[in-house]
Amino acid sequence: MSETKTEANAILIVDDEKDIRASLKEFLEENQFDVFTANNGQDALEIIEKENIDVVMSDLVMPRMDGIALTRAVNELGFNIPIIIMTAYASIENAVESIKAGAAEFVSKPFKFNHTLFIIKKVLETKTLQEMAKKSEYYRKLSATDDLTGLNNRRYFKHMLFNELRRHARYNRPLNLLMIDIDNFKKVNDTYGHLTGDQVLKQVTELLRKNVRACDILARYGGEEFAVILPETTENEAFMVGERIVLAMNQHHFKTMEEELIKKLSVTVGLASFPQDAEESQQLLKKADDALYRGKLLGKNRICIFRKFEEY
Repeated sequence: MSETKTEANAILIVDDEKDIRASLKEFLEENQFDVFTANNGQDALEIIEKENIDVVMSDLVMPRMDGIALTRAVNELGFNIPIIIMTAYASIENAVESIKAGAAEFVSKPFKFNHTLFIIKKVLETKTLQEMAKKSEYYRKLSATDDLTGLNNRRYFKHMLFNELRRHARYNRPLNLLMIDIDNFKKVNDTYGHLTGDQVLKQVTELLRKNVRACDILARYGGEEFAVILPETTENEAFMVGERIVLAMNQHHFKTMEEELIKKLSVTVGLASFPQDAEESQQLLKKADDALYRGKLLGKNRICIFRKFEEY
């Protein structure tokens, strides 16, 4: 059975000395790298734009464009390519200047080939780890975010509520939860279509963002329902936030995709408090949802507190 051949890493050697380019190219090809060469920075940039280069090894002192200028140009053009600066004039000043320009490493001439190979592998490993970290962060955010609104999604919200309740219990601090539902939202979809419905959800999202604090945790809980965790907040303070949201909805002029005005929309808000109403996340969610349901029965367009079932 034949072995699967892995794709070799591509290295670009940039040096105005032909012998150095040749010897380094031969050594790296023996170590299973694809090697490109250029004798100045300008030619190097043309190769970088055409080829999928993994690492650049550039001489520090060259005519037309030196290694520092090349490093800056590569970074400014947005290429995620680590650059190793090579020089016979090794000094702390040169090393610092190279790193400031964005170089990943600095090696001295004449080369110790085994040391050079170690530096290249180290740079490639660092690049791989950085790319993995970026992908991990991307997928973490993706898994925690609602596609339509960009808010936290239900799963992430429930995770945050659990953690916040533990933290507030530890320090004996108050926390409040708002559950928010758009009244008669089905009529919007039925009358204007789902694209306009999505547009309305985005507009509601912006209204909510403007009426909660940066430290509050806002999420799309599902469909036309939203939720807000209000850390370090008393019940009265949370009630005022809910009032503000109800008022903002009443005052906003919602529009269709074609800029046609939509009939006034409202929300009903349910409020539950920790630790008075519940000390566990699922129970607190249920109490806030019960208050929301009570608000719907009372005629919608209001905020209702679980324990008091007060009208807005």
